[in-house]
Amino acid sequence: MKKIIFYLVLLVCCVRHAVAEDGYRLWMRYDKVSNKALYNQYRSSIKQLVFPGTSATLTAAQDELGMGLKGLLDLDITKSDAVTSNGALVIGTPPSSKLIAGLPLKAALKQIGNEGYIIRTVMINGKSVWVIAANTDIGVLYGVYNFLKLLQTEKSIQTLAIADYPHIQYRLLDHWDNLPNGRDGLTGTIERGYAGHSLWDWAKLPGTISPRYKDYARADASIGINGAVLTNVNANVQVLTKDYIIKAAAIADVFRPYGVKVFLSAKFSAPVELGGLKTADPLDPTVIKWWKDKIDEIYAAIPDFGGFVVKANSEGQPGPQTYGRGHVEGANLFANALAPHGGIVMWRAFVYDNKVSEDRTMQAYKEFHPLDGQFKPNVVIQIKNGPLDFQPREPFSPLFGGMPKTPEMMEFQVTKEYLGDAGNLVYLAPMWKECLDSDTYAHGKGTTVANIIEGKYGNHRLTGIAGVANVGDDVNWCGNTFAQANWYAYGRLAWKPELSSAAIADEWIRMTFNNDKSFIEPIKQIMLTSREAAVNYMTPLGLHHQMSLGVHYGPGPWVGGGGSKMRADQTSVYFNRADSIGLGFDRTSKTGSNSVSQYSEPVRSTFDNIKTTPEQYLLWFHHVPWNYKMKSGKTLWIELIEHYNMGIASVKNMQKVWASMESKVDAERFKEETHALAVQLDDAETWKGACLLYYQTFSKLPIPDALGKPAHDLDYYEKLRLVDKRKLESEK
Repeated sequence: MKKIIFYLVLLVCCVRHAVAEDGYRLWMRYDKVSNKALYNQYRSSIKQLVFPGTSATLTAAQDELGMGLKGLLDLDITKSDAVTSNGALVIGTPPSSKLIAGLPLKAALKQIGNEGYIIRTVMINGKSVWVIAANTDIGVLYGVYNFLKLLQTEKSIQTLAIADYPHIQYRLLDHWDNLPNGRDGLTGTIERGYAGHSLWDWAKLPGTISPRYKDYARADASIGINGAVLTNVNANVQVLTKDYIIKAAAIADVFRPYGVKVFLSAKFSAPVELGGLKTADPLDPTVIKWWKDKIDEIYAAIPDFGGFVVKANSEGQPGPQTYGRGHVEGANLFANALAPHGGIVMWRAFVYDNKVSEDRTMQAYKEFHPLDGQFKPNVVIQIKNGPLDFQPREPFSPLFGGMPKTPEMMEFQVTKEYLGDAGNLVYLAPMWKECLDSDTYAHGKGTTVANIIEGKYGNHRLTGIAGVANVGDDVNWCGNTFAQANWYAYGRLAWKPELSSAAIADEWIRMTFNNDKSFIEPIKQIMLTSREAAVNYMTPLGLHHQMSLGVHYGPGPWVGGGGSKMRADQTSVYFNRADSIGLGFDRTSKTGSNSVSQYSEPVRSTFDNIKTTPEQYLLWFHHVPWNYKMKSGKTLWIELIEHYNMGIASVKNMQKVWASMESKVDAERFKEETHALAVQLDDAETWKGACLLYYQTFSKLPIPDALGKPAHDLDYYEKLRLVDKRKLESEK
């Protein structure tokens, strides 16, 4: 009897383990459609599969479709050579499918380019069928993913007329992954990574291929990402050695069927460090030859290698200025060597002087604006969304539109360096949309950042967008389920920047959790408000760079004070400028740094005037007196307190909403997020206490009892490092 009980318990445990939601499947869960009516309708409608083609990409599409239909509908459909019944899925390109070639789709296919696809309900041989057609195999794969998404999100498939294509050519994830060393073991660390170590197990490559490489490529392809930079922008020259090129080639082989090209970061000093040359001067003939030979070597191993991302003359990285040259000479060195192979160079605009300037946010524009039109056609300038560094809120970078003759690409950060690491629930699509939808007026009204990076001004064929990845080797990829939403949202916006944050959230929730409206709507709402909540409890009203030293997790408005020997423009006090008069960085034309001059009119005048500056950017552009009357009629001091309180209240509401969903979500993920939100609330309250008490030492104004006094004194907060506190808690 005891043995029977033991085996029954063991069986239950095994079953539970088999269905445990560990997050590995991301949004590609392909679980059975829960709506019985739709399940029966889908199953009875899809009768045949006419899907010729044996290329690696078409085979991947066939495998994905088979996996999806089996999981969602318990359908095993064998392939047919011809349409013989209603409900056939006819899939392919004109070269791979005679049926597709025979349909009147030429005009429609011309409109969608090399990566787009069409999904239509049409008649073939008197039968009503669905067609998924594209010009290329990768377009077919993207179309298959969209068709599966229709089933996952329980949309009608009875009459379809979809034509979709990417609006940006290069849609990349930048992995700030480090190569392994003796301390890291077999896999490298990730700079600003919060989900474990690097996915790339370099020590075991090329002989051992982790199955995660394929699943990573599947995830990227499912949202239209078509490139991955494997290594940190703070580059290690070893990645350009023969051994590592072979390892990167093995990864590229896995990615290729899914349309994901491999890119690498290049260290400017590689000819010296790796090649033994005496210089890395970009105009030196021996240096030019060294890079040409190295790039030829890479393409011999990786024929579809995408190119390089280069961080030069920034934060101690070597670059052309080290040798008395400029960005043009540096970028064009790589461009000339890559051009014969079709490769590109993404030259990062994240630079600031070795000497501390009056305003660090002005440096990128100062260096790059005068160089417009001097770069080779296969150079694209990679620009962070704001002029500083991935802050919870920044105005758009004035470089967007500031180089009309030069291709410009966006750099977003998917990993939340300044937004609570992986654990805090902060859905980033609203932040990215705020930037993408900003009107630069660079070419008149309607010149949005999105339109600029899409190449709509200047007729630039080379367009791109990069996202600093939040992916690691944790089982759930991103360290937290809701962090996965940012990977998903980034891919969707990279494909089509005009999509809405709400529509993307709706898709992700349905695919990641369920299609229950009573679950979707409340969860969508807390996602859509989560970024504003984080801004409110971290850096409200235009405050920026108030994070703790180094790790950027938790508050540190005092960092750099008290005679610190730190570089000033990497400190919090440099940016908050708190004094007895007020708070904020004066960037106006008359009394400040005049960074407003880098924007086009009327944006320039709007930001220059304290009365017309949107209050969300107020302390970014103005040093505001503590008793300044805000639009609400309250003083800056009181408004500041209330914003911190609003942030805390928002997190409490997230907790309340999530707690009410226990019956609608699996136990594993419910527990995970319940804990994460408790941590986030503690973070929010710590931010309020630390910042207000520090600013109060200058304002000398009281915190009214009705607005909630901090739980501790300033000395407590100054000694507390939230990142250390979280680490201790996780080790218990």
